Amino acid sequence: MSESERVPLLGDSSDHQPTHNSYTSTDLNHTATRDSYDKFDDQRVFSNSMSDQIKPINLSWQNVNCSVEIPVGKGCCRRGSGATETRYVLRDVNGLVKPGTLLAIMGASGAGKSTLMNVLTCRNVNQYKLSGQIKVNGVVVGRGIRNISAYCQQDELFIHTLTVREHLQFRALLRMDKSISRVGRLRRVEEVIRELGLSSCADTQIGGPRTRGISGGEMKRLSFASEVLTNPPLVFCDEPTSGLDTFMAQNVVQTLKLMASKGRTILCTIHQPSSEVYAMFDQVLLLAKGRTAFLGSAQDSYDFFKGLNYPCPVNFNPADFYVLTLAIVPGKEEACRSKVEAICDAFQQSEHTQRMVQEMDKVNGQNPGEENYSLVQDAFSDESRYTASWFQQFRAVFWRSWVGLLRDVVLFRVRVFQTAVVALILGLIYLQQENDQTAVMNINGCLFLFIINMSFTSMFAVVNTFPIEVNIFLREYGSGLYRVDIYYLSKSLAELPSFILIPFIFISVVYWMVGLYASAEAFLICAGLTILVANIAMSFGYLISTLTKSVDIALAIAPPILIPFMLFGGFFLNAGTIPVYFVWLEYISWFKYANELLSINQWKHVTHIDCKINGTIIPNNVTIPGVPCFQNGYDVLNSLDFDEDNFVLDISMLFGLLVGFRLIAFILLFIRARRSSA
Repeated sequence: MSESERVPLLGDSSDHQPTHNSYTSTDLNHTATRDSYDKFDDQRVFSNSMSDQIKPINLSWQNVNCSVEIPVGKGCCRRGSGATETRYVLRDVNGLVKPGTLLAIMGASGAGKSTLMNVLTCRNVNQYKLSGQIKVNGVVVGRGIRNISAYCQQDELFIHTLTVREHLQFRALLRMDKSISRVGRLRRVEEVIRELGLSSCADTQIGGPRTRGISGGEMKRLSFASEVLTNPPLVFCDEPTSGLDTFMAQNVVQTLKLMASKGRTILCTIHQPSSEVYAMFDQVLLLAKGRTAFLGSAQDSYDFFKGLNYPCPVNFNPADFYVLTLAIVPGKEEACRSKVEAICDAFQQSEHTQRMVQEMDKVNGQNPGEENYSLVQDAFSDESRYTASWFQQFRAVFWRSWVGLLRDVVLFRVRVFQTAVVALILGLIYLQQENDQTAVMNINGCLFLFIINMSFTSMFAVVNTFPIEVNIFLREYGSGLYRVDIYYLSKSLAELPSFILIPFIFISVVYWMVGLYASAEAFLICAGLTILVANIAMSFGYLISTLTKSVDIALAIAPPILIPFMLFGGFFLNAGTIPVYFVWLEYISWFKYANELLSINQWKHVTHIDCKINGTIIPNNVTIPGVPCFQNGYDVLNSLDFDEDNFVLDISMLFGLLVGFRLIAFILLFIRARRSSA
């Protein structure tokens, strides 16, 4: 257990302990756990310079309804009648959370927890029909709630090669207010690292599938740290304990409790918390079939359910008991629905609800004053969503992309090793071709294999990684960290050196082993064309990656899409026999232009080719019927229907495809980004 996992408990344990004996054993364990942390009191170094500036936020929602229209009718596509059925996901949900409160939203699967979180944060609600009021300090802010809140999502998405400190510095430089200096931002990073117990892992790489890094609990706390850098007064967390064991889950909730103690308003959905974790929450919201079954303290929840003849058994986890009580059991749907409706109706008519409504009226008021508006003025800000300038964004994002590539040493070594091995194999297969008729076919095949190898390796190098990074980009773009063009340009420039070096290594090995035309000019032209092909294939990989949402889908569709381009490259299929409805594919196939260019570069310098029959060289002035012989390189080009005059045109088309694929990929990425942030 690393010291970074030991986050101290806050305050007296009596603040969180229910009085009923059903919590006795768990509270003893909780107290023992707390005592075990006392020896780490010297690590409790928290800065109050930023926490003192937290604005008090009261979040309330009243009569919130969320429904979706479900088409009804016959047929596999449910079309025909055009009729729809309204299905409610949330019904007349009310709630109030005050500053310094940690609220847990719980319920069985399908209860509406995630939907309520999305409605409160105005995220992913375009498919729903909404009604009701959501107010911050009595003011309806709408989508502006994003400007004054932080949202910690369930799955953590980080660049695995960055350290914890570098990740937080990156976000601080892009996300924090423009008025804060660079020194102030870096100082804030150190404060947050200490505040959330990340000091011992601050210089450790975050880690990912290929590399070991920080633990699951540290990763959760890093997710919180990323959001609290800007000192938001309102924080939403989606399943913060998902995938963690009991100890780590308790550790994470302690961190949330610490954040709430500084005056923040924190709401989180949670699935099956332990009794210890349940006792830490200030308030609990229980949802059942889209309705509010209870909202109040842990002790009040026990008294409420006991009054309805559903007492929590002694030494039974109350969270499990309430979820089971409100669940719809298969085979007993009608009875369970009736029970749930009765519990929700009882709470709606209870004194808890009446007091909550009175508090909401008191907090919201009929006419919110200037003081309330001043507390949420950032929600109505019409300034640019980006706090950093274009150049600052580019410098930070390019630095991160470059560092990420430099530190991913294993992947780079594998790519270099793969390239060298393939080059050696091809070089040995086509080793030192002689200047005769047999070599013509071999060299033409070898040149086309250059294109195939560079196209597949470059494209798959992108589709194996870019879809994963796109998910990180979409989340950071939604947070307003940087622009789409910044990310795309930085990513392209950072990867450019590797897509120049690797093709050059390949050509440097195989060119001289095969025995292609021996001149520095021809070699450099061949290397340049191979690098250009690699970058076109990389651009095409970007295009495919932006069209798909996962690596598996990208890998599944990439080869079938690439094969037609390869077929129309002029090597496997005669251009004159291409069906008219596929002619357009020939003009967007970089295989066609690259094959012609490499062939021209190879054969235009060859002035003589030996014609051998059974090992005997036939003079050029002797013609044998039925035995065609190429006398020079121009004969080879004519047989392939290649024209040296097309050299400039082919180069232009390759650069056009490079720019075109990049531009289309950028447009698709921009559309995905705008839709994801809607």
